[in-house]
Amino acid sequence: MKFRMKPLAAVVAFTAAGLTMPAIADGILEGRVSDVQNETVYTGAVVRIDELNREVLAGKGGRFRMPSLTAGEYTLQVIVGGKLIDSRTITVADKEVKNLDIVLNNAEEPVEEILVVGQAAQLQRGLDRQRYADNTISVINADAIGQLPDTNAAEALQRVPGISIERDQGEGRFVRVRGISPDLNSVTVNGTQLPAPEAGRRAVALDVMPSDLISALVVTKTLTPDMDANAIGGSIEVESLSALDREGAFYTLRAGASYDEQTDQTSPNYGISGGNTFLLGNGQRLGVAGAFSYNDRKFGSENVETGAHWDEGSLEEFEIRDYDIERKRIGAALNFDLEIDASNRLYLRNLYSSFKDFETRQASVIEFANAQTPGASGDAEVARELKDREEKQTILSTTFGGEHFIQDWTVEYALGYSKSEEENPGGLSGAAFTGEFSDMGFSNSRKPRLSAPASYYDASSYEIDEVEYEETLTDDTQSSLRFDITRDLFIADYPSQVKFGGKYKTREKTNDEDVFVYEDFNGETLDNFSTSVDYDLSEYGPGISPSAIYSLIDGMDKAEALENAGADSRIADYTVNEDITAAYVMANAEINDLFILAGIRYEHTKHDFDGMQYNDDDESYNRYKDDNSYSHVLPNIQARYKLTEDTQVRAAWTNSVVRPTFEQMAPSLSSEGDEAEAGNPQLDAMTAANFDLGIEHYTGTAGAVSASVFYKDIDDFIFQADIRENAGYEEYTGGVESYDNGKSASLTGVELSASQKMEMLPAPFDGLLISANATYTDSEAELQGGRKIDLPSQSELTGNLVIGYEKNGLSLRLASNYKSEYLMEVGNLDDDLEDVYQSSQTQLDFSAAYDITQQLKVNFDIANITDEPYYTYQRSSKYNAQYEDYGPTYRLGLTFTNF
Repeated sequence: MKFRMKPLAAVVAFTAAGLTMPAIADGILEGRVSDVQNETVYTGAVVRIDELNREVLAGKGGRFRMPSLTAGEYTLQVIVGGKLIDSRTITVADKEVKNLDIVLNNAEEPVEEILVVGQAAQLQRGLDRQRYADNTISVINADAIGQLPDTNAAEALQRVPGISIERDQGEGRFVRVRGISPDLNSVTVNGTQLPAPEAGRRAVALDVMPSDLISALVVTKTLTPDMDANAIGGSIEVESLSALDREGAFYTLRAGASYDEQTDQTSPNYGISGGNTFLLGNGQRLGVAGAFSYNDRKFGSENVETGAHWDEGSLEEFEIRDYDIERKRIGAALNFDLEIDASNRLYLRNLYSSFKDFETRQASVIEFANAQTPGASGDAEVARELKDREEKQTILSTTFGGEHFIQDWTVEYALGYSKSEEENPGGLSGAAFTGEFSDMGFSNSRKPRLSAPASYYDASSYEIDEVEYEETLTDDTQSSLRFDITRDLFIADYPSQVKFGGKYKTREKTNDEDVFVYEDFNGETLDNFSTSVDYDLSEYGPGISPSAIYSLIDGMDKAEALENAGADSRIADYTVNEDITAAYVMANAEINDLFILAGIRYEHTKHDFDGMQYNDDDESYNRYKDDNSYSHVLPNIQARYKLTEDTQVRAAWTNSVVRPTFEQMAPSLSSEGDEAEAGNPQLDAMTAANFDLGIEHYTGTAGAVSASVFYKDIDDFIFQADIRENAGYEEYTGGVESYDNGKSASLTGVELSASQKMEMLPAPFDGLLISANATYTDSEAELQGGRKIDLPSQSELTGNLVIGYEKNGLSLRLASNYKSEYLMEVGNLDDDLEDVYQSSQTQLDFSAAYDITQQLKVNFDIANITDEPYYTYQRSSKYNAQYEDYGPTYRLGLTFTNF
């Protein structure tokens, strides 16, 4: 505590000093930076007053503002991509608001070529924002025609230092920042936090965000006091496109198709984006921009898994699976920006995303009578199973806000609304036909291959057991109101800012599941319900026809089926309300080459729970209500120091807080005798003290080298535990399987990154571009009983290597992404025999594009060139937990722009 109190006192003193200092200069410079030749504005351009060593970044629409200037003559410089592009002399008078539009590349004053399209442009725009940011960020920027380097937000982010992704069926979905689980990071769209469609999670799947809707992805690794503190790894901001980022009307049309080698299927995709600015009179400008994206991907995968059912080298059961999948993604954005004048702006940003997942899964589950080793044989019970369902996820985000400049004051506010939903309107969660066989065995512990008698492949050997039908609906709605007030001033003759504000968020998450179990089918065999299955990992045998099963249960008593499901159909229903009230104050100052920021954030959290409890002894249900609340004070100090014009160091001490997931604190309890399973509404939030130190050096076009170290000290780490000794659970002497707060966890890491456009080489090699990064992390967490583990989902080593080439309209890119093995789940609190790990993965992707004309481009991509599988194992890599194979995917497309 003593260690943290001294920095906290420094934060209070620095901020208080800023609040009491008067402004001593009244001149204000504002304007915008644009490029006539490329018909674009320079969001991220650096506007610098050389004599004062003051710099600001041009924001949306290329707008910049520099208040609190003493009267006098100055040299104004514009820097784009680390290069001085424009320099001019300006005069600012006392109390003058000077408007200055800086137009580059006009006929009288052409400048050297500025990259706006392609890989180097994407890298350079991101590096510019990273270099001049107050805190540590990484940015993936779209280029001038709105293209990201990958097809969705998750896969684009995997190229960022310290970022790795979780894949589902080979597609990137969830994002980990610095090895931290996706549930411990946050995702916002245009400043509004996105709720999660999945029932038990806080993590948001970013594969629902097509690149057509995105202008930039910003990963914040050191939070500032004016940001939500709900991220231990980092915060991911999705910025959608704005009409003010271009001059006049613009549009981009895209059409393409992908081919999946595994299923031999072709899938279409297309998108359109565009916008325009309209002059409304009196200097007012209205920008309207929109985008629409459609993708219908048909593909599949093949799987063999044991579910970690190994016992000292012998296997108790395993299953083989075949997936037939169709995923439809629709995305739309519609954004309005109103510039009333140079000092007053309003905006309305809307984003909609729909993700439909149609999945048919055939499975053969082999359960041995006695655990077997590879090569042995014996008796086994086999269940032929079918899962057939449609899952629909929708996300809607709307943000209305404004920004107003009043002399030395800036007033900002935003009203946000977001809603996510996951619905299964009705599908087969399980249809099972069972049979018993002799001489059953397997070979190969890494990828078990079945050996079975002929009767195993005979559909008449299987008799129907039961059919389970499921309907689910999860709804997550959040509203927020934020205001921020900033004052520009001087502290001891140094340009400074003081900022304060608050935010209120209210959230409601509901989960409703209805399960129907159909039984008593009078000995029907699989003969009448079979279908063929295309499965290459081994011989599969008969599958189950979905249409035949639907016909079978159609007309059966649904009420009786609901009663058959018992607790499964009611215990998962719950409502959780979450209210967060926050306030902060912060200040910053530029002291020659030193920039320092300090502040404090306060967050109060209140939860209300409404769920069900089930007692198996008397088959009774009881309504269960609970509540919980806590508060956190979170100090923050960050600094940036210029060693030279192109080299700077950063340091930060920040504090953050992450609430439990909804699965962990779900208000549900199911008991049988003296044992129970339950959520834990009384969990405390996890908190983290984060320490960062880094150095950055910038080296010309798309060039930078950086190194940083970070350490996270996490308190109240949440883990699976037996909470029978907690208040309220004493009667369950056999144990209560739930979640509890642990002692602590820690994470230490090193990030290295380098990129460079090789323009110093002779032609044609001057078109080469190389980018590489690597992150090493080491973590430790302590479980109940003292056992120590790595943090789940944390790879020790992640890395990227990208080799690109751009010249004469040709663009090539070969990208490799690596992540080492990591702990997926803890199988047993007492030992590691049942722990499950994901194996290391290296994915290789290739993309090529060629400008047929200035407006028309063709592109060709190959994803997963080497057919990298997904493999998990139990304790040792030779013991399969799951093996899944996807094959490569090929994409061909055309892009047309009007500029």
